[in-house]
Amino acid sequence: QQFRVMPLGNPNRKMSGGLDVLALKEDDVTKFLACGTHLGSTNVDYQMEQYVYKRKPDGVYILNLRKTWEKLLLAARAIAAIENPADVCVISARPYGQRAVLKFASYVGATPIAGRFTPGTFTNQIQAAFREPRLLVVTDPRIDHQPVTEASYVNIPVIALCNTDSPLRYVDIGIPCNNKNNHSIGLMWWMLSREVLRLRGTISREVPWDVMVDLFFYRDPEEAEKEEQVADKPAVQKD
Repeated sequence: QQFRVMPLGNPNRKMSGGLDVLALKEDDVTKFLACGTHLGSTNVDYQMEQYVYKRKPDGVYILNLRKTWEKLLLAARAIAAIENPADVCVISARPYGQRAVLKFASYVGATPIAGRFTPGTFTNQIQAAFREPRLLVVTDPRIDHQPVTEASYVNIPVIALCNTDSPLRYVDIGIPCNNKNNHSIGLMWWMLSREVLRLRGTISREVPWDVMVDLFFYRDPEEAEKEEQVADKPAVQKD
């Protein structure tokens, strides 16, 4: 007597294709396009080919934003599933992502490492900075290769923002996006934090999140200093 296993639900259904609530909104697409999230590099890793939509005449690869959104939802579900938010470690060695990582950590409750990652943070118990996170989120798997490699030694799952040429070794969830542009990096961390808070029920899907994307963008210290100087100067009164 033979038994057939019947698949549950529609096997072709995508994660963001089943529920209208999780569908990619037009407003979010506009944000993606404005920040250049869809623009990859001129090289492509063989594992990232599945996320490429097409190639422009100048050689730049264009990412499929629907797949970016689906992987973003998957990553948010993985982060929201961790009971203690401090067990999620978010990392950015690159200056463009440091402000975004610190903001993400403050809103979601994660543990940030912005700047240089001390080798042995996950493997050397003698270190004062020793940590044992449940989940790791990195801005660039190529720049942040040290934490990604150490996570593989101690069985920590890794989520990474990946460009078309990013290496996917030891990365469990890769979110395809432009991780070289400061606006794109800021937007991706903002979207991720918003989605995690929505899944936790902290904020409603009906109401736009009151935190501006600009808070997650990298600010050049020289420009910020100039803006402060302009603000400090008393307004010149005209007769």
